[in-house]
Amino acid sequence: MSWYNNNNDNDDERPSGMSPRRARGGIQARSQRGDFARNWWARRWISAMERLVDVRRLARGQHYARSGQVLSMEEAQGGIQARVQGSRPSPYRVSIRITPLKPDQWEKVLDELAEQAIFAAQLLAGEMPADIEQVFSAAGVSLFPDRLADLQTECTCPDWANPCKHVAAAHYILGERFDEDPFLILRLRGRTQDQILAALRERRAGANTTPAAEEHHPYLPADNIPTLEEELPNFWEIGSAMQGFAVQVRPPTLPQPVLQRLGEPDVNSPIRLREQLQETYEAISAAAISLAFGDFGPGESGEENA
Repeated sequence: MSWYNNNNDNDDERPSGMSPRRARGGIQARSQRGDFARNWWARRWISAMERLVDVRRLARGQHYARSGQVLSMEEAQGGIQARVQGSRPSPYRVSIRITPLKPDQWEKVLDELAEQAIFAAQLLAGEMPADIEQVFSAAGVSLFPDRLADLQTECTCPDWANPCKHVAAAHYILGERFDEDPFLILRLRGRTQDQILAALRERRAGANTTPAAEEHHPYLPADNIPTLEEELPNFWEIGSAMQGFAVQVRPPTLPQPVLQRLGEPDVNSPIRLREQLQETYEAISAAAISLAFGDFGPGESGEENA
């Protein structure tokens, strides 16, 4: 159920101009100015939400989020449940739900994802592929809400506007949750990370059963493959098919994604193996960055100092 009305925003509060009750132990937004999100998928959630709702409510919601008025937030029943402290003694209960994709829509998305092995690798590493929105678009759906009907919100406050400032505050805190957990948006759309990875493995396993005689190189015509002797002079050339290939050497978006996914090993040992491995992973990442860029960090150039 969504509530719509253009009544005055102070209907749910004490007399106009009075501030909400000061919350204790609330969720303090990391952002105290500027943007609420760091990663692209979290920023896309914020921009989608800001495009769909009343900007005036969002401004009040930003203040609530940065003041710690959101007391709690949890993922439950296919959506988000939050408690937000307003001007009344009892916090208001807020729910946010995104319409899940239908099973046949997910099948199309998974088919598109399976076409690119890099997507499965990134998802397994705990990263959200940068081109995943195009995959959803190719399947005829949207990853993020692109219409108000896809975004259902409720609040127990008496304000009938949608969203009220309590819902808006929860939206912004949710944006920061997306920063921490990129797969939250996929779960809200109806599939967990494990379900997606299992479906991708199944599809790719089926694709690999194609007889070798029926396979052909995707970049060469099957009836005009040059011999090895003909290709030797061009051995060190990358060829036109690789012109658009880009490699980015950078730390992972999330720290130690593989270790986080594996969790603490189930062994009876006084040594905290995960902590030991974490230090090793950090050292390897630092060494890789140093080897790739020397004295310059990712994205920096030594041309000016040459």
